[in-house]
Formats: sequence, structure tokens, C-alpha cells
Amino acid sequence: MAEIGDKAREEFFSEAQEIIEQLSRSLLSLDAAEKGGRSDPSLVNEAFRAVHTLKGLAGLFGASRMGQLSHELEDVLDDLRLGRINLSANVLDLLFEAVDLFGHVLTAEREHSDEPIPQLDELLMRIASMGQSAPSVSHPIAEYDLDPGIMAVLTEYEEHRLRSNVEQGLGLFRLRVHFDLATIDKALEDIKQRGKAHGEIITYLPTGEATSPDTIELDLLMASSDDLATLRASLGAENIVIEEVPRRRISSATIPPPGLTGQGPVTSVVPPKPESVVPRARHSEIAPQEAQGSLRSVTQTVRVDIRKLDHLMNIVGELAIVRGALSRTAERLRGEGMRQLASELHRLHRTFDRRLSEMQAGILEVRMVPLGQVFDRLARVVRQISREVQKEIRLVITGAETEIDKLIVEELSDPLMHMIRNAIDHGIESSRQRESVGKPPAGTIALNAYQKGNHVMIEIEDDGAGIDEAALLEKAVRIGKVDREDVGDLTREEILALIFLPGVSTRDEASDFSGRGVGMDVVKTNIAKLGGVIDVHSERGIGTKMTITLPITLAIVSALVIRVASQVFAIPLSSVSEAIAFDERGIRVVDGREVMTLRGTTLPLCRLRQLFQLTGTRDGRGFVVVTEVGNRRLGLVVDHLVGQQDIVIKALGETLASVRGFAGATEMEDQKVGLVLDAAALIEEVLAGIDAPRELMRSNG
Repeated sequence: MAEIGDKAREEFFSEAQEIIEQLSRSLLSLDAAEKGGRSDPSLVNEAFRAVHTLKGLAGLFGASRMGQLSHELEDVLDDLRLGRINLSANVLDLLFEAVDLFGHVLTAEREHSDEPIPQLDELLMRIASMGQSAPSVSHPIAEYDLDPGIMAVLTEYEEHRLRSNVEQGLGLFRLRVHFDLATIDKALEDIKQRGKAHGEIITYLPTGEATSPDTIELDLLMASSDDLATLRASLGAENIVIEEVPRRRISSATIPPPGLTGQGPVTSVVPPKPESVVPRARHSEIAPQEAQGSLRSVTQTVRVDIRKLDHLMNIVGELAIVRGALSRTAERLRGEGMRQLASELHRLHRTFDRRLSEMQAGILEVRMVPLGQVFDRLARVVRQISREVQKEIRLVITGAETEIDKLIVEELSDPLMHMIRNAIDHGIESSRQRESVGKPPAGTIALNAYQKGNHVMIEIEDDGAGIDEAALLEKAVRIGKVDREDVGDLTREEILALIFLPGVSTRDEASDFSGRGVGMDVVKTNIAKLGGVIDVHSERGIGTKMTITLPITLAIVSALVIRVASQVFAIPLSSVSEAIAFDERGIRVVDGREVMTLRGTTLPLCRLRQLFQLTGTRDGRGFVVVTEVGNRRLGLVVDHLVGQQDIVIKALGETLASVRGFAGATEMEDQKVGLVLDAAALIEEVLAGIDAPRELMRSNG
């Protein structure tokens, strides 16, 4: 890539990524339209424009490989637009492969890698060798009595669209419209949008017969399956006259097509009018403002590097510490008798607190992105894998607009992709198997997202064969993950949870695409790193549902600060449902674990003092902080509730990153370091019975 500034370079990568995702969405819509038996040329045009823009960007920034791929794809999409090739499954496969390949190319450019990309060369060769099927050479347009003035100025693409519509049996209509010159842009766009519901407006051009210098008259050529009465009722207006283009009375076989370009030598039946009679104005001439362009941006958005937002969030976190210091100083002044000064400081503190909260909320909002970004990528994976394993899959997505922190979205891609692969490869049966048990031949995968309190829930549900619990249990026993004598004690939920243990699978060999059980431990670990949990529900013969529970953000969180012995900890409030006074008399022991009854339900307990081997006597009765992640709960027994505080979680570093039960560290209001408890991990360990006491590193103070 040519030498350019870092900022411009990052802008290039950001914009290119956005365009690639837009291209992917256009292709997915195109695929869905084709499968539904519909043809939407505007989707091909959208894809063409996206690739064309990518080519321009690549040229501007010297990204030669991206430019080469864009150039070749542009030719393919142009051939599709003009009907030179048909939109087949193979062509769509090639286009989707190109979308994936753009990611590799961008990565190589970002890393300044000059290493060859074999997939790129291979794809370019396939594009070059792709044959072009000639379109139909029949000329049904000749049957219509079209204005030769219009035919003479049709572009190649417009000719193709006209021919394609006529070949599909649609009727042709002429719309003569009068517009004020001052509002022509808006009025023309309005008639285009309204006409789209009835067909396709192929072209338009001025008639040169305007009644005043302030108006313009246009002829619009439209193809529609509706009749004239319907179009007049829907589109007709005082300034719009709609007429059907009549068919010629003589046999079309005797009439050559009028003035078509790109179809070999043809002779027009009626010569075109002189230019002085029919203006050769094209779109640019009737939209002078568009032609002249403008330096004003049409978008009100800006791109921001996520690292800059992290920096801002760190500053907000430090200001939160200052806020606490202000409050304490005001209280101290009040205690020393300086009540007026304390009151003034308190007022400043309240104003500061309000503005800081607004700033924090604003930054958090900026970090939020819709999950649709990653769902679009998953849709490509579903299409690709389903074709490779020859299974028909219907992907249903709901809640794509659900927002979550940008960093979580990025880290979520791989776990979700792994689960989708598993669902297709292992979950969904073949069409023959499905039909033999009365299921529809096409399997369904539902990808649902929604917000629940301070968490985002993501469900991956398939209507496949479900998990074979007996096979899963037998595999776990065989590889030593479960003792055979303990098999009878396992609940159904515990058996299903075995799927997340390393090496446990219902299959002895993983396929090329997935391995349910081979890698699901990694999926669970990655979800846990994001502060989330994953639950599995499965019914034999009915299907499997994986439910992921995630916090909305990891950047800055409200936390409950607690104290155990001399150690101070923070627990994200998103994981805390309530805190109650601890009463030793209510404790029972079930299966070797302390539990208590909370409003009629059994709550397992974990004494943090014992877990972290903290010494010192406890003054007071203590509290139980009830933590809840997903549908699992755990009561943490602590000494004191210090209060609520907004914290910025910092990573523990490589040496401490493997310590279980901690999400990171944070700076407390007294400017000491406190550890942030990972509620999801603690619940997981305690309920799994692997919460052995551990020595706590002395991080506080």
C-alpha cells in the first residue's frame, strides 16, 4: 500500500470494511430473492456500486490486490446487470467467496504483508475462466411502438432492463410528467419510489415541450405487471399522464429491433429525431445540482477509533474517583465546622456528578453497535456450510438491532460461528432423515437476540436431532471426565453441560466443519472472558438451543463494593440481584454444600473468606450478596457492603490473567486497587464443585 498517514489509513480500512459488509448484505438479499423466485435488479446494482466504490478506494490508497479483486468482480457484476450472464448458484458462491477474501486482503494490507494470497490468485483465475452465456437474441421490444427518441438514448443497462422486463411479459407504459425545476429532484425521486411498488422505471428524459421556463416535462418509460387502470389510480395526478405503450399491428418477425446497441448491426425502422427536436439530455442534465456535486457531506456520522473511546472512558473513570474525593472532602469540611464551604463544595459535587453521568452515558452509547453486524457474517457462513454439507438450511434472524459494546461484538464472532457450524453439521439432519421422521426437508436455525435488564441474550436454536445424552455421557466416562459410579447422580442439565468439557463429543471424529464437543470448551471459555455464560437445552428429535448471556458493556460498569476481612472487592451490579443480612441459623448443608432458603428457593452459598483464605475476625453478622447470571444464582457471603461505585475494569496482566474468579482490577475511590469479581466464573466453579480454596494475591493497597 502506498505511504499514507496513519489516520487516513485507518479511515481507509474502516470505510472499506463498511462497504464490504454492505456488499455482503446486498448479496444475501439477492440470494434470498432468487430463492424466493423474485428478481430484483436493484440489488445487483447495489452490489455493483459497492464493488465500484471499493475499486476507487483501492486505487486512491494504492491497495493493488484489493483493486485487482474489485476490478474483476465489477466486471462480473456488470455482466449480471446487463444480462450477459445469469445469476446462478455458482456465480453467487463466487461472489460470497470474494466477500470473505476481501477480509484476508484487508488484513494483509493492514499488516503491510507482501506475502502472496493463494486464494486470491485462485479466485481471480476462476473469474477469468468463467464463461459468459449469451443472452437471448430475440427482440420482443420490436413488438412495441416505442418512441425512437427514447430508444436512441438508452444506455446499455437500460436496454437490458427493458428487454428483460418485456421478456418476462410485463407491459410498457409512458408517464408524461410536469415538474417545477426548483423541486425536480425531490419530485422525480418521489415518483420513482411510488412506481417501484408497481414495476420498474427504466429511463426518463425531457420532451423539450415544457409550458414555461420554470417547468420541465419528462417522459418516463415504465414496465409493470399492473394494468393501466391500476397505475392511473395509484400514480396518476394532475401533473402525471399515464398511457400504455401500444403494440405494433404487424408481425414482430418482420421488424428488426429499434436502435438497440450492443446487439450487432441493426437497422432502425424509424430514424431518430434530430437532436434539436429531442434533447439528448441524460440524468445529469436534468439534475444540475447532482451533476455539479457538493462538498457538503450527506452523512451526519463520523468514525471513531475504539481505542480513542477507551481512552475517554479511562478519563471518565478517573473523574469518578475525583467525584468521590470531592464528596469526602465536603463531608470532612462539614465535620470541621466549615458548613458554608462544605455546602458550596457539595453543590459543585452535585453538578459535577450530573455532568459526569451524562458524559459516561454518552460515551457508552457511542460504543454500542447492533448485533446485526455479526449476524450478517453468520448468514454468509450458514449459506456456505449448508451448500458444502448439502443440507437445506433456513436461517431466521430476530433482534439484529439489539445493541452491545463494540468490543464484545468483535470477540463474539468466533464463538457464534463455531456454534452455527455445529448446528448445521451435527444438529440438522439430512433432508432424507428429516422427511423420514415427518420434519420439513429444510432445517431451521433461529438466531435471536434481545436485551434483558443489563444483559443481552443471544439464542442459537436449531430444529435438528438434539444431543444424544447417552452417547455424550459414555464419551465423558470413556475419556475419564466422569467416574462411572457417579453417572447415576448426574442431573439432565449436568449431562448436557458435559458438552463443554474438552474432548467430550457425541462423535468420535470431528468433521471438516465442526466438532460438537471439540472446541465447545473454547467457546465457553471465550464467552466467560466476556463476562458471559452459556446454557444448553436439548430435546432428542426436536432440537437444541444454546443461550448466551452477556453484559452490555465491559468498558465502565456500576459495581457493588464489598469488603471481606481487609480486602475490598467490586462486583458488577449487572450480576447482583439483591443483598440480604446473613444469618448462620438459616444455613443447611446439601450434598456437602452450604445453602439457604430464599423466598422458597434454595440458594447455594460461597463464603469468600474461605474461598480466598482470608484471615481475621468478622465484626458484625455479614451479608449475602445474591449474584445471578442467566438462570443460575449464587449467594456470596461477605463481611461489609461498602457502597456503589462506577468502575473501569483493567486487565490483570499476563501473569495474573489465569487466576480464576476475577474479571480484572479497578481503582477505588480511596485510590487503592481493588479486585473485580467475575460473578459468572464464580457461579460456574461453585456450582460445578471446583471452588477449591485459593490463596488470594495481595493486590489491595
